[in-house]
Amino acid sequence: MTTLIESRLNEMGIVLPEVSNPAGSYANYVIINGLMFISGKGPSGKPKGKLGKEYTAEEGYQFAREAAIEVLAVVKEALGTLDRVKRVVKVQGFINAVPEFEDHAKVLNGYSDLMYEVFSDKGVHARSVLGAVSVRDNLPIIVDSIFQVEE
Repeated sequence: MTTLIESRLNEMGIVLPEVSNPAGSYANYVIINGLMFISGKGPSGKPKGKLGKEYTAEEGYQFAREAAIEVLAVVKEALGTLDRVKRVVKVQGFINAVPEFEDHAKVLNGYSDLMYEVFSDKGVHARSVLGAVSVRDNLPIIVDSIFQVEE
């Protein structure tokens, strides 16, 4: 049975990937008191490099969208359906960038825009974006998230 959100993803041409395993000694997610905390996820294909050097802000935007799709895969695996998402609450992006890079917010918009496209007003969230001198596996972006979910 296809759910409302899955139908929307199909219309958008988005297929959720298999959930990647954590890169260390931690869980992909934890749910407590109706909040789902999702560990940092990067873009599919594990690209390596910095924004402002190997990649442009526009490419970073696409990487952020891919990271959002990775996060959605975790949510679906954990909940069985994305229709149990009540709200995207908070997003934090870590942009692997050269010191001169100034388009961090534009990059993370790739994640934010996708969440709005998928969940409409429930996808609008608070967020923080930070430039990082380095991130795990030299990924261009890592994003962690908090969702309010039906338990």
